Amino acid sequence: MTAIMVLHSLYTFAMVASREFYQIKVYHLKTTDQEQVVDEFLKQAYLPALHRAGIAKIGVFKYNAQDLQEKLIYVFIPFKSYKIFEKLEPALEKDLQFQKDGANYLNAAHNKRPYERMESILLNAFSGNPNFNLPKLSTPLSERVYELRSYEGPTEKLFKNKVDMFNKGDEIGLFKRLNFNAVFYGEVVAGSRMPNLMYLTTFENKADREAHWKAFGEDAYWKKLSAMPEYQNNMLRNDTRLLTVADYSDF
Repeated sequence: MTAIMVLHSLYTFAMVASREFYQIKVYHLKTTDQEQVVDEFLKQAYLPALHRAGIAKIGVFKYNAQDLQEKLIYVFIPFKSYKIFEKLEPALEKDLQFQKDGANYLNAAHNKRPYERMESILLNAFSGNPNFNLPKLSTPLSERVYELRSYEGPTEKLFKNKVDMFNKGDEIGLFKRLNFNAVFYGEVVAGSRMPNLMYLTTFENKADREAHWKAFGEDAYWKKLSAMPEYQNNMLRNDTRLLTVADYSDF
Protein backbone atom coordinates (compact mmCIF):
# COMPACT_ATOMS: atom_id res chain seq x y z
CA MET A 1 0.00 0.00 0.00
CA THR A 2 1.41 3.41 -0.99
CA ALA A 3 1.84 6.28 1.45
CA ILE A 4 -0.91 8.23 -0.29
CA MET A 5 -3.29 5.23 0.10
CA VAL A 6 -2.46 5.00 3.80
CA LEU A 7 -3.23 8.69 4.23
CA HIS A 8 -6.50 8.23 2.35
CA SER A 9 -7.48 5.38 4.68
CA LEU A 10 -6.65 7.44 7.77
CA TYR A 11 -8.73 10.31 6.47
CA THR A 12 -11.68 8.05 5.64
CA PHE A 13 -11.82 6.34 9.01
CA ALA A 14 -11.16 9.35 11.24
CA MET A 15 -14.03 10.14 13.56
CA VAL A 16 -16.30 12.77 12.05
CA ALA A 17 -17.51 13.87 15.47
CA SER A 18 -14.06 15.12 16.52
CA ARG A 19 -12.94 18.71 16.01
CA GLU A 20 -11.28 19.22 12.66
CA PHE A 21 -7.88 20.79 12.08
CA TYR A 22 -7.33 23.40 9.37
CA GLN A 23 -4.41 24.80 7.45
CA ILE A 24 -4.57 28.08 5.54
CA LYS A 25 -1.63 28.55 3.18
CA VAL A 26 -1.11 32.14 2.05
CA TYR A 27 0.99 32.92 -1.01
CA HIS A 28 2.31 36.50 -1.20
CA LEU A 29 2.84 37.47 -4.84
CA LYS A 30 4.32 40.52 -6.59
CA THR A 31 3.99 39.72 -10.27
CA THR A 32 1.43 38.30 -12.69
CA ASP A 33 3.98 35.63 -13.66
CA GLN A 34 4.17 34.45 -10.04
CA GLU A 35 0.39 34.30 -9.83
CA GLN A 36 0.26 32.24 -13.03
CA VAL A 37 2.85 29.75 -11.76
CA VAL A 38 1.09 29.29 -8.39
CA ASP A 39 -2.33 28.99 -10.06
CA GLU A 40 -0.98 26.34 -12.43
CA PHE A 41 0.63 24.44 -9.55
CA LEU A 42 -2.48 24.48 -7.38
CA LYS A 43 -4.85 23.59 -10.21
CA GLN A 44 -2.81 20.91 -11.97
CA ALA A 45 -0.76 19.39 -9.14
CA TYR A 46 -1.58 20.34 -5.55
CA LEU A 47 -5.36 20.06 -5.45
CA PRO A 48 -5.41 16.79 -7.46
CA ALA A 49 -2.79 15.34 -5.08
CA LEU A 50 -4.86 16.34 -2.04
CA HIS A 51 -7.92 14.79 -3.67
CA ARG A 52 -5.97 11.55 -4.12
CA ALA A 53 -5.09 11.77 -0.42
CA GLY A 54 -8.78 11.80 0.47
CA ILE A 55 -9.28 15.52 1.04
CA ALA A 56 -12.24 16.12 -1.23
CA LYS A 57 -12.87 19.84 -0.83
CA ILE A 58 -10.19 22.52 -0.84
CA GLY A 59 -10.97 26.22 -1.09
CA VAL A 60 -8.77 28.60 -3.08
CA PHE A 61 -9.38 32.34 -2.80
CA LYS A 62 -7.70 35.54 -3.97
CA TYR A 63 -7.19 38.96 -2.49
CA ASN A 64 -5.68 42.04 -4.10
CA ALA A 65 -3.88 43.86 -1.29
CA GLN A 66 -3.55 47.28 -2.94
CA ASP A 67 -2.25 48.87 0.24
CA LEU A 68 0.59 46.34 0.29
CA GLN A 69 1.01 46.28 -3.50
CA GLU A 70 0.80 42.52 -3.57
CA LYS A 71 -1.62 39.75 -4.46
CA LEU A 72 -2.54 37.00 -2.03
CA ILE A 73 -3.75 33.48 -2.72
CA TYR A 74 -5.38 31.66 0.20
CA VAL A 75 -5.65 27.87 0.22
CA PHE A 76 -7.99 26.43 2.88
CA ILE A 77 -7.36 22.74 3.64
CA PRO A 78 -9.57 20.85 6.12
CA PHE A 79 -8.22 17.81 7.97
CA LYS A 80 -10.14 15.43 10.19
CA SER A 81 -7.31 15.60 12.73
CA TYR A 82 -3.80 16.93 13.32
CA LYS A 83 -2.45 13.40 12.84
CA ILE A 84 -3.65 13.40 9.25
CA PHE A 85 -2.19 16.86 8.67
CA GLU A 86 1.29 15.83 9.79
CA LYS A 87 1.27 12.86 7.41
CA LEU A 88 0.40 14.92 4.33
CA GLU A 89 3.82 16.35 3.39
CA PRO A 90 5.66 12.98 3.65
CA ALA A 91 2.93 11.46 1.47
CA LEU A 92 3.25 14.20 -1.15
CA GLU A 93 7.01 13.66 -1.32
CA LYS A 94 6.30 10.06 -2.37
CA ASP A 95 3.54 10.96 -4.83
CA LEU A 96 5.31 10.69 -8.20
CA GLN A 97 2.34 12.11 -10.11
CA PHE A 98 2.42 15.19 -7.90
CA GLN A 99 6.15 15.62 -8.45
CA LYS A 100 5.64 15.40 -12.20
CA ASP A 101 2.59 17.66 -12.43
CA GLY A 102 4.10 20.29 -10.15
CA ALA A 103 7.64 20.24 -11.54
CA ASN A 104 7.61 23.85 -12.81
CA TYR A 105 6.77 25.12 -9.31
CA LEU A 106 8.62 22.55 -7.23
CA ASN A 107 11.88 22.90 -9.19
CA ALA A 108 11.82 26.69 -9.59
CA ALA A 109 15.21 28.40 -9.56
CA HIS A 110 16.27 30.61 -6.65
CA ASN A 111 16.18 33.70 -8.88
CA LYS A 112 12.80 32.85 -10.39
CA ARG A 113 10.85 32.00 -7.29
CA PRO A 114 7.07 31.49 -7.67
CA TYR A 115 6.20 33.74 -4.70
CA GLU A 116 7.71 36.42 -2.49
CA ARG A 117 6.92 34.43 0.64
CA MET A 118 4.48 31.87 1.90
CA GLU A 119 2.88 31.61 5.32
CA SER A 120 0.95 28.83 7.01
CA ILE A 121 -1.83 29.34 9.55
CA LEU A 122 -2.92 26.34 11.63
CA LEU A 123 -6.28 26.25 13.38
CA ASN A 124 -8.42 24.03 15.60
CA ALA A 125 -12.11 24.07 14.72
CA PHE A 126 -14.42 25.62 17.30
CA SER A 127 -16.14 23.11 19.58
CA GLY A 128 -19.45 24.74 18.62
CA ASN A 129 -18.80 24.06 14.94
CA PRO A 130 -16.38 21.11 14.82
CA ASN A 131 -16.67 20.46 11.08
CA PHE A 132 -16.35 22.78 8.11
CA ASN A 133 -19.40 23.37 5.93
CA LEU A 134 -19.76 23.83 2.18
CA PRO A 135 -21.60 27.07 1.35
CA LYS A 136 -25.08 26.77 -0.13
CA LEU A 137 -24.92 29.42 -2.83
CA SER A 138 -26.52 29.57 -6.27
CA THR A 139 -24.68 32.41 -8.01
CA PRO A 140 -21.68 31.84 -10.34
CA LEU A 141 -18.29 31.70 -8.61
CA SER A 142 -17.34 35.04 -10.15
CA GLU A 143 -20.17 36.85 -8.29
CA ARG A 144 -19.68 35.34 -4.86
CA VAL A 145 -18.10 37.13 -1.93
CA TYR A 146 -16.11 35.17 0.64
CA GLU A 147 -15.38 37.15 3.79
CA LEU A 148 -12.42 36.09 5.90
CA ARG A 149 -12.35 37.68 9.34
CA SER A 150 -9.48 37.59 11.81
CA TYR A 151 -10.09 38.65 15.42
CA GLU A 152 -7.00 39.27 17.50
CA GLY A 153 -7.40 39.26 21.27
CA PRO A 154 -5.71 41.70 23.69
CA THR A 155 -4.53 38.78 25.85
CA GLU A 156 -4.79 34.98 25.79
CA LYS A 157 -7.52 35.08 28.44
CA LEU A 158 -9.60 37.65 26.58
CA PHE A 159 -9.09 35.75 23.32
CA LYS A 160 -10.56 32.63 24.95
CA ASN A 161 -13.44 34.78 26.17
CA LYS A 162 -14.19 35.78 22.55
CA VAL A 163 -14.10 32.12 21.52
CA ASP A 164 -16.56 31.39 24.35
CA MET A 165 -18.78 34.15 22.99
CA PHE A 166 -19.05 32.16 19.75
CA ASN A 167 -19.47 28.78 21.45
CA LYS A 168 -21.26 29.22 24.80
CA GLY A 169 -22.73 32.61 23.88
CA ASP A 170 -24.01 31.03 20.64
CA GLU A 171 -22.77 33.69 18.25
CA ILE A 172 -22.35 30.72 15.91
CA GLY A 173 -26.06 29.99 16.26
CA LEU A 174 -26.83 33.59 15.34
CA PHE A 175 -24.77 33.31 12.16
CA LYS A 176 -26.57 30.08 11.29
CA ARG A 177 -30.01 31.55 11.93
CA LEU A 178 -29.23 34.50 9.67
CA ASN A 179 -27.85 32.19 6.95
CA PHE A 180 -24.32 33.55 6.77
CA ASN A 181 -23.16 30.30 5.15
CA ALA A 182 -20.03 30.07 7.28
CA VAL A 183 -17.41 27.64 5.99
CA PHE A 184 -15.42 27.35 9.23
CA TYR A 185 -14.63 28.87 12.63
CA GLY A 186 -11.15 28.24 13.99
CA GLU A 187 -8.77 29.04 16.84
CA VAL A 188 -5.31 29.89 15.51
CA VAL A 189 -2.72 27.62 17.13
CA ALA A 190 0.21 28.76 14.94
CA GLY A 191 0.44 31.87 12.78
CA SER A 192 1.87 35.36 12.50
CA ARG A 193 -1.01 36.92 14.45
CA MET A 194 -1.83 35.54 17.88
CA PRO A 195 -3.86 35.17 20.00
CA ASN A 196 -6.33 35.02 17.16
CA LEU A 197 -9.46 33.39 15.79
CA MET A 198 -10.61 33.27 12.17
CA TYR A 199 -13.82 32.47 10.36
CA LEU A 200 -15.07 32.51 6.79
CA THR A 201 -18.60 33.52 5.76
CA THR A 202 -19.96 33.47 2.19
CA PHE A 203 -22.51 35.46 0.21
CA GLU A 204 -24.20 35.36 -3.19
CA ASN A 205 -22.80 38.82 -4.07
CA LYS A 206 -21.86 42.17 -2.51
CA ALA A 207 -25.48 43.28 -2.06
CA ASP A 208 -26.28 40.01 -0.28
CA ARG A 209 -23.32 40.55 2.06
CA GLU A 210 -24.45 44.07 2.95
CA ALA A 211 -28.01 42.87 3.62
CA HIS A 212 -26.78 40.08 5.91
CA TRP A 213 -24.56 42.35 8.01
CA LYS A 214 -27.36 44.89 8.30
CA ALA A 215 -29.65 42.16 9.65
CA PHE A 216 -26.90 41.02 12.01
CA GLY A 217 -26.37 44.49 13.47
CA GLU A 218 -30.11 44.95 14.01
CA ASP A 219 -30.73 41.50 15.49
CA ALA A 220 -32.13 41.54 19.02
CA TYR A 221 -30.00 38.62 20.19
CA TRP A 222 -26.80 40.24 18.92
CA LYS A 223 -27.63 43.44 20.79
CA LYS A 224 -28.19 41.41 23.93
CA LEU A 225 -25.08 39.25 23.51
CA SER A 226 -22.73 42.13 22.67
CA ALA A 227 -23.94 44.08 25.73
CA MET A 228 -23.29 41.28 28.24
CA PRO A 229 -20.67 42.36 30.82
CA GLU A 230 -18.79 39.07 30.58
CA TYR A 231 -18.05 39.61 26.87
CA GLN A 232 -16.65 43.12 26.95
CA ASN A 233 -13.22 44.19 25.63
CA ASN A 234 -12.37 40.74 24.27
CA MET A 235 -11.18 41.86 20.83
CA LEU A 236 -8.18 44.01 19.99
CA ARG A 237 -8.27 44.08 16.20
CA ASN A 238 -10.58 42.93 13.39
CA ASP A 239 -8.98 42.27 10.01
CA THR A 240 -11.67 41.75 7.35
CA ARG A 241 -10.79 40.62 3.83
CA LEU A 242 -13.28 40.19 0.99
CA LEU A 243 -12.04 37.37 -1.21
CA THR A 244 -12.88 36.16 -4.69
CA VAL A 245 -12.96 32.47 -5.61
CA ALA A 246 -10.41 30.91 -7.94
CA ASP A 247 -12.10 29.20 -10.89
CA TYR A 248 -10.50 25.87 -9.91
CA SER A 249 -11.54 26.03 -6.23
CA ASP A 250 -13.71 23.14 -4.98
CA PHE A 251 -16.25 25.53 -3.46
